[in-house]
Amino acid sequence: MSESGIRIEIRGTVQGVGFRPWVWRLARENGIAGRVSNDSRGVTIDAFGGESALESFLRGLRVAPPPAAEIRELESRPIPVETVRDFVIVASRATEGLRVSIPPDLATCNDCLREIFDPGNRRFRYAFTNCTHCGPRFTIAREVPYDRPATTMAAFPMCPDCRREYEDPADRRFHAQPNACPACGPKLRLVSHDGGRVRGTDPIDGAVSILRAGGTVAVKGLGGFHLACDARSSEAVERLRRRKRREEKPFAVMVRTLADAESLAVLSDEERALLSSVERPIVLVERRAGARLAPEVSPDNPLVGLILAYTPLHHLLLDAAATPLVMTSGNLSEEPIACGNEEALARLSRIADAFLLHDRDIASRCDDSVARIVGGGPVLLRRSRGWVPRAVPVSVPFPEPVLACGGHLKNTFCIGLGESAYLGPHIGDLENLETLAAFEEAIARMERFLRVEPAIVAHDLHPEYVSTAYARERKGRKIAVQHHHAHVASAMAEHGLDRAIGIAYDGTGYGTDGTAWGGELLVATPAGYDRVATWRPVALAGGEAAIREPWRVALALLEDAFPEGAPIDRLPLFQRLGSRSVDTVRKMLGAKIHTPLARGVGRYFDGFGALFLARPAARHEGQVALAWNFAADPAERRAYPFAIARASTPWELDFRPAVRAAVAEFLAGADASAISGRFHETVASATAALVRHAVEIAKDLPVVATGGCFQNALLAERVAEHVGRLGLRVLLQRRVPPGDGGLALGQAVVAAAQCAKGAAAASGARTVAAPSGARTVAAASGARTLAAASSARTATAPSSANGDALQLVPSGGE
Repeated sequence: MSESGIRIEIRGTVQGVGFRPWVWRLARENGIAGRVSNDSRGVTIDAFGGESALESFLRGLRVAPPPAAEIRELESRPIPVETVRDFVIVASRATEGLRVSIPPDLATCNDCLREIFDPGNRRFRYAFTNCTHCGPRFTIAREVPYDRPATTMAAFPMCPDCRREYEDPADRRFHAQPNACPACGPKLRLVSHDGGRVRGTDPIDGAVSILRAGGTVAVKGLGGFHLACDARSSEAVERLRRRKRREEKPFAVMVRTLADAESLAVLSDEERALLSSVERPIVLVERRAGARLAPEVSPDNPLVGLILAYTPLHHLLLDAAATPLVMTSGNLSEEPIACGNEEALARLSRIADAFLLHDRDIASRCDDSVARIVGGGPVLLRRSRGWVPRAVPVSVPFPEPVLACGGHLKNTFCIGLGESAYLGPHIGDLENLETLAAFEEAIARMERFLRVEPAIVAHDLHPEYVSTAYARERKGRKIAVQHHHAHVASAMAEHGLDRAIGIAYDGTGYGTDGTAWGGELLVATPAGYDRVATWRPVALAGGEAAIREPWRVALALLEDAFPEGAPIDRLPLFQRLGSRSVDTVRKMLGAKIHTPLARGVGRYFDGFGALFLARPAARHEGQVALAWNFAADPAERRAYPFAIARASTPWELDFRPAVRAAVAEFLAGADASAISGRFHETVASATAALVRHAVEIAKDLPVVATGGCFQNALLAERVAEHVGRLGLRVLLQRRVPPGDGGLALGQAVVAAAQCAKGAAAASGARTVAAPSGARTVAAASGARTLAAASSARTATAPSSANGDALQLVPSGGE
């Protein structure tokens, strides 16, 4: 029988996941000779055998790769036959055209879990047990190709037993780069808050004693430190809040098993699958009534963020503690997560009572990911550990390498290269020098992994974002991308679309007409967009002070909706405030002094929540808007009236009729839950009316929904339902965050498209017809600044008061 030869090149997540030993076994099953090796682009296989055997081998490669592997490309071509008798795994080799093939960090597999709880196993209670199916990957990688000498495990020579496992293709630890055991691998130690070693006790048992006594322990995890305390102890949780300076923002809670999670939350099948996935994100779920959790874990919040243990250390700690543990990022509020031992001792010594350390270095900071089930499927709210550095494939290749620097809040960056977009780990809000340093460090590391110097640098239009200042200091062509165009382009890239109707709802984004945008309907391509509809702007008295104190937004909505005089004296919100403060803000609004205009739907959530829940201030970003969402009665299906200024360009949604109707109901005794339910229904109904208008302009286009507001499950589901009545399907972002954590992907795609069209200096934006008073956004100085200025300038809104331009939509209408 004649033999043939083929070379197979595989790209994707195919290193560090047991791919080569799986290929070795598959080759032997099919009688194939040859070799398989890692290279800096993925995996290469030279295979020799009969034609039917090679066909069977290729079919097997495509059908059932290892669970943690992800094959994005598989190409084969004929090569001359070689005389070889066996199939072997050969050493990694470097090639040109480098692509990151390092897998994300993987949760502990069941086989390793059985070993650490088996007294007869040599890895019994060993906190660094792993195999090719689990364990650290990205966070220990220093270089590519992903081999042990290029990781932080290079400092731990393997003992003879581990070396035998590592070199045996039939063993599940074959070429598991972090492979180790108690005889040769990393070790734990427990130290006090001042760094002194706690002697005479097992580190885990000692840490558990501190936790049971109500203390806080800083635990070194995969991508950084956690701060842990007893999640059932109000005193312990409140103490951690004070020390961490995190007043009310919810804490994540870690449990060992799904059964433990079920005792704390009401879980759907989709939530169970997401919690137990190999990525192990924090999942926002409904807290079970009567669950034994301190209320301070997530104050005034029906949801709790649960995460299953994902390392042997977590499993051992939770097993010994026998209680759920708060497991929150090891940092002070607004700082990056600590990842080095000395760094943690310096930054966290005033928070933690003790430190559970180990001597395996963390090469890359990588915080926990956060997800939620929305519309029957998972939506990533924060994309980090478990997903990074897995690439997002794009349908149109990047013509040149692109660096997109993201936004100011929830920052991530993106590098576009070839047919892949590489989103970096979650950085957070760029509010201080420490976070900026982490941002720069993470970009430099990804550039090193990819062996790339970006030719194009994309950034937000906002001239005073720290990410914009950083971008302007970089080499390469600079492309400024409008915030909501980037959001829509991000959703389009995720779904492989080249044109779409985009609903972009968030709190604030720098606009081109003198207002902050955030209630936008765009007909978009990657290279540009038409702005076909927007929301009537609300004045932010005091600029960003109105975001921290949303009672100012509520007052602005009332002043706008009741020109004859709002019934302020009858509303409990204003009874809680001093008359002097209210009078001052009314004068600011009347005189239009320091009252920038914002069109963000998030600001409407703030204003309604403040007004009808009597919540004047927010202790953390979006707190009042979230409370307004949680207040909603999901059974409420009536909508308030609204109006659309159809004579203006773009169309402008006028929510003043809804404000007046909601106030009238409230004064008549309606409760906040009914009003919130109707508010959500109204937003969805109004959105469908705007989409209908867009369809008249641009027929047969898919619809994407993006922006931070679509992290709200009720809103996302209602918008999808109402737009669905038009015969259209709304595509939500799922693998990439709809909020600002996904912004960089859109920036990268837009910048590449604009450069491809020869418009490198243009923003790509055009409004169907510029509204009165539109301004050109001026380029700002490239000087670095750490204080973001007000997101919008004071401007006069385009008038929509002309009665002929308004069309009133009755309750429930679209």
